[in-house]
Amino acid sequence: MTNITVLPHPDYCPDGQTFAASPGTSICDALLDHGVEMDHACGKVGACTTCHLVVREGFASLNPASSAEEDMLDRAWGIEAQSRLSCQAVIGGEALLIEIPKYSINHAKEQG
Repeated sequence: MTNITVLPHPDYCPDGQTFAASPGTSICDALLDHGVEMDHACGKVGACTTCHLVVREGFASLNPASSAEEDMLDRAWGIEAQSRLSCQAVIGGEALLIEIPKYSINHAKEQG
């Protein structure tokens, strides 16, 4: 099992959370399985950016991003070098520290 720590997010995980997940699981599925209701508007097929997150620690242990994921990430709000779509990022064996950005494109459209 791999430990995942989610930094506090005002909507999805106000107090932060740490849990263990099975390697080979997507980060999105692991979050959902542990009560962190991450947006995933496209049904977890990598066709939107609503599940964008930043992997602060453990990034190198994830599967490599595909060119399609990288192209989609170019549309994400607040992209960083360690950004991933959580539906496409598969957990490896190293502990992860993740941050869910404050805004997603979905949120920006709903609020704007």
